[in-house]
Amino acid sequence: MSQAAPYHADIAGNSDGICHWLTTVDGVRIRVGHWPTPNAQGTVLIFPGRTEYIEKYGRTATELTKRGFACVAIDWRGQGIADRLLPNRAVGHVDVFEDYQLDVKAALLHVKSLGLPEPYHLLAHSMGGCIGLRSLYEGLPVKSAVFSAPMWGIKMSPALRPIAWGLSSVSKQLGFGGVFAPGQQAETYVLRATADDNTLTSDTANFDILQQQLKVQPDLALGGPSLHWLNESLREMRVLAQRPSPDIPCLTFLGSDEAIVDPTRIYERMANWPNGELVVLEKGRHEVLMEVPDIRTRVLDGAAALFSAHSPEMA
Repeated sequence: MSQAAPYHADIAGNSDGICHWLTTVDGVRIRVGHWPTPNAQGTVLIFPGRTEYIEKYGRTATELTKRGFACVAIDWRGQGIADRLLPNRAVGHVDVFEDYQLDVKAALLHVKSLGLPEPYHLLAHSMGGCIGLRSLYEGLPVKSAVFSAPMWGIKMSPALRPIAWGLSSVSKQLGFGGVFAPGQQAETYVLRATADDNTLTSDTANFDILQQQLKVQPDLALGGPSLHWLNESLREMRVLAQRPSPDIPCLTFLGSDEAIVDPTRIYERMANWPNGELVVLEKGRHEVLMEVPDIRTRVLDGAAALFSAHSPEMA
């Protein structure tokens, strides 16, 4: 059963979004938004990254609806205005990484109840790429998948990696799993960084949009991850890395200046993905969907072409 939820059209750059509250089977309230379009040839399931929220994808939804696809996006548990899981709402946290699959299942039931058109396609960014890969293994009913800088590994120095594993592994047993991981803090990265030195986008106008969104709607902001989230994510990525790539048409975009996720893991995965292609975008940073216009357009056109090729009208 869904209920109407807020959609902040003033910051989304798109007035057509409609949001609902959903309750997952384990009792967590999440928010799901959708953007319908007449005569859509399918529906794109947008899986956002860590710290992200539905309105961040309003402009992406505009471009995809222009290209003939309805869209759906999720506020994952622990971020956006979905239920936060710790008393300190600034800490990014999840109890078990696979709990995100409960959010996926609730969203999928909602999509079906809305009657949004099939086939479905996946567009997954960063942490959403890790969640999305697990979803594909669990039978997510999509005909194709596009990944943007997927979190199949986290970029960190070789010296830091064993410390991250060790400290995060004992954090829950010792009762400090809910504290920030080393180097993380309550203030969200977008408001700490500048247009010149941020690792997200080289497009200053789009970076300004990100900052303004969180200044206008501060409840959407999220700080760094907890030690427990770090351990859960490391474990999930290790498990997924041991599995062969799904046999589904796939296109993955990676900026050449990526500084957040581990490019090596992406290269390795895509080198062994049947019907998969990796596109490296010169001078692109982490958020290729919010990059300079030529990069952004290349990603959107490439995604739409793959989706269209695997939709009935274009098959």
